[in-house]
Amino acid sequence: MRSDGSQLKLDPMTVSIDEMISLNEIMTTNPVTMKPDDPIAHAGELMREHRIRHVPVVERGGELVGLITQRDILASASTDDELETARDIMRTHIYTVAENSDMRGAALTMQKYKIGSLPVVDGKKLIGIVTDSDYVALAINLLEQLEFFEDEPEVGFEDLTDLESYAPEGEVVD
Repeated sequence: MRSDGSQLKLDPMTVSIDEMISLNEIMTTNPVTMKPDDPIAHAGELMREHRIRHVPVVERGGELVGLITQRDILASASTDDELETARDIMRTHIYTVAENSDMRGAALTMQKYKIGSLPVVDGKKLIGIVTDSDYVALAINLLEQLEFFEDEPEVGFEDLTDLESYAPEGEVVD
């Protein structure tokens, strides 16, 4: 389960480690957003209510214009500047990723720039967000798959002394 309460879209019984997992399988679609002229306090309320740490800021029509992080909220509270709206504290130079982007590349971008989220866009329109929590959920999912397969009994060549028991019914094994 993700921090926002939604479930990871992967089923450990149908997705194997060898398969390519796409970014849209782990991203949050329809993320919680706010408008540039919304009060800063609204960002904090959204974060507490939805248990999230990143709120994309969008114009009408869904165009991504900024991002507010929990760190931005904390920094705005400790300044003497007259900051009132999301526009006053939002980050405008943000890294984004397309829905069909390579998941590994997105993770490496987050790691390299030490950022906790990447808004997912189609052109300039926000369509989702992928966060470090989504990658942790993926790692947990993959670890569960490993545990599942480690618990399965393996058949080794030394166990095949009675080959007829493995052959389809009625077939004779030489």
